[in-house]
Amino acid sequence: MSYQRPQFAVLSSRLDEPRRFIQVVAGPRQVGKTTLVQQVCEASGLSVQFASADEPTLRGSEWITQQWEIARLMQGERGSVLVLDEVQKVSGWSEAVKRLWDEDSRKKRPLKVILLGSAPLLIQRGLAESLAGRFEVLHLPHWSAEEMHQAFGWTVPQSIFYGGYPGAASLIGDHDRWVRYVRDSLIETTLSRDVLLLSRVDKPALLRRMFELGCRYSGQILSYTKMIGQLQDAGNTTTLAHYLELLGAAGMLTGFSKYAGEAVRSRGSSPKLQVFDTALLSALSGYRFEEAQADREYWGRLTESAVGAHLANAAAAGKCEVFYWRDRNREVDFVVRVGRRLTAIEVKSGRTPEVLPGMQAFNEAFKPDRLLLVGGDGIAVEDFLCKPIEHWLA
Repeated sequence: MSYQRPQFAVLSSRLDEPRRFIQVVAGPRQVGKTTLVQQVCEASGLSVQFASADEPTLRGSEWITQQWEIARLMQGERGSVLVLDEVQKVSGWSEAVKRLWDEDSRKKRPLKVILLGSAPLLIQRGLAESLAGRFEVLHLPHWSAEEMHQAFGWTVPQSIFYGGYPGAASLIGDHDRWVRYVRDSLIETTLSRDVLLLSRVDKPALLRRMFELGCRYSGQILSYTKMIGQLQDAGNTTTLAHYLELLGAAGMLTGFSKYAGEAVRSRGSSPKLQVFDTALLSALSGYRFEEAQADREYWGRLTESAVGAHLANAAAAGKCEVFYWRDRNREVDFVVRVGRRLTAIEVKSGRTPEVLPGMQAFNEAFKPDRLLLVGGDGIAVEDFLCKPIEHWLA
C-alpha cells in the first residue's frame, strides 16, 4: 500500500532528531501501526531490529533484553532503531524498558526505540509511571473517510457503512467474506487477545454481549440499569461501567457522558453509546450496503454513528472532549470541548428523532462558542467527515 498516513511525517521527523524520547505508536488493532512504522524505518536508512510480542503465550521481560542487545549490536554511526510490537503483552515490560533505556542514556548510546500497542492499555500497564518523562505518544486512530478515499477510492457512503479498517478494504466486493473478516479478525481477536487476555474480566460472556448491545444502540443514550435489563444478567452497574472502559481502551466502544458544566455530574450520567468505527456496527447489523442505504431510518442512525465515530477518534487522540446534552425532551447530539472553547453539534440525518432538538435551550444555558448543524441545510455530512475535527472547532 503506497498511501502514507499524516502521522508518517511526524514519526519520521522524530527519528531524525537526536535521541530524546521513546516513541510510542498506539491505537486500535488493524489501523496500520506496524505498516506505518515499517514505512518510516525503511525511509530512515537506519538499521532496524523489529520484534513482536503478539502471541497467545505472554513473553517475559528477558525477551525485551534479548531484542535490545540485538539492536545495540546493529548500531552504526547514526545509531539504530529497536521496534517492539504489542509490547504491553510482555510481563514487566515497562520496568525492563526503563532499565535498558536509562542504561543507554548513561552510556550515550544512540539506540532509538519505538513501542507499538494500544494507548490506554499501555498507559494503564506502566507507561505513565515507570517511563514518566521518557516517552512521546503518537496516536493512530481508525482511518477517516478522506483517508479511505485517498487510499482506496471509496465514496463517503462506503466509508459510513464499511468504516475505516484498511485491511478490510479489498473484501467489500464479497459482503459475506467482509463480515467474516470484521467478526473474526477484528472483533473476536480484539476481545480475546487484547481485552480478555490483559484484563480481569469475571464474566467474559457478559462483556461480549455488552459490546453487541453497544453496537445495536450506537448513537443512543442508555442507562446502565436499562443495559442490565437488556442483557438479562445479574451483573451490576459498576461491572458494566468497567467493561465499557475496557472496550473503550481497545478502540471498540465508548460512552459519551452528559455535559453538565460540572465534571462530577457528567461522570455519573447515563452514557451515550458510540462505536469507534462503523464497520463494527455494520458487520453485526445483518444489512448489506444497498439494503442499509434503502432503509432511511437505519441509514440515518448509521450516519449519526459515523459522525460520532469521527469525534470519538479525535477525542481518543487527545484533540478534544466529547459529550452529549439532554434536558427532559430536548437534546444536543454532541457537545465538544477544546480547552475553554465549547461547540454544540446537531446531526440532521433523516431518521425520526426520539427527542426534540435542544440547540436553543443549550445555547441559552451554556453560551457555547459555536453551533453547528451537520446534514440537511447545514454542513454536508461528506464535508464534515472528510475534514479533521480541528477544522470545525477552530
